[in-house]
Amino acid sequence: MTLALEIKNFTKRYGSFKAVSQLSLEVKTGEIFGLLGPNGAGKSTTIGTICGINQFHDGEIKVFGFDIQKNPIEAKKKIGLSAQDYNVDPFLNLNNILEIVGGYYGLRKAVRKKRIKELLEQFNLTEHANKPFMRLSGGMKRRAMLARAMICDPELLILDEPTAALDVELRYELWEHIKRFNSEGKTIILTSHYIEEIERLCENIAIINHGKLLFKGSKKEIIKNYQSLEEAYRCFIKDNES
Repeated sequence: MTLALEIKNFTKRYGSFKAVSQLSLEVKTGEIFGLLGPNGAGKSTTIGTICGINQFHDGEIKVFGFDIQKNPIEAKKKIGLSAQDYNVDPFLNLNNILEIVGGYYGLRKAVRKKRIKELLEQFNLTEHANKPFMRLSGGMKRRAMLARAMICDPELLILDEPTAALDVELRYELWEHIKRFNSEGKTIILTSHYIEEIERLCENIAIINHGKLLFKGSKKEIIKNYQSLEEAYRCFIKDNES
């Protein structure tokens, strides 16, 4: 089976600073994979590079077998990204935002219109489609970001802090969407500062800090010597800081 994501010896530099150093990871097709690390660990840099936002020179990254440097168009078609930040024009309404992204992916007008209608219905956003993004509630904005990520019906869905700043009920609601996507065959990479979120949704995880890989493996493997995933995570980070 082709891996959904394969990273080999990936290094990203900003001048003399190494944001990520010799990172190697594999994500299996059809799994929900958790990527953990504190702020500044290198998670967003790695995600940005996978999506073709950041350039790099050292290492290799493949998405469903497509090298993101040698076959960037094919690789990008496989990926949907829900970013942590609301990186949209706040004055545009949701319908326009989805139209623009659908056009970026080359969806024809009729296909784009049908897809947008489906996504608005899935995320209970139909009645809010013509509201400016800035007027949506926090929960609606998070659902809108997921809808935007799903416009191209991606095989690999990358969710960067998808439930940040949401209350408990809204987090549970988004968890159900994530589980549904996975049951429909989507491979998902999830980053979160909510350890409970990773514990509930992911089977395999990686922990990175200061751009270096500290652990990769199954959730069961990492907690076998600890009381919980949170305790294991804190110990890995603390040991790496000393």
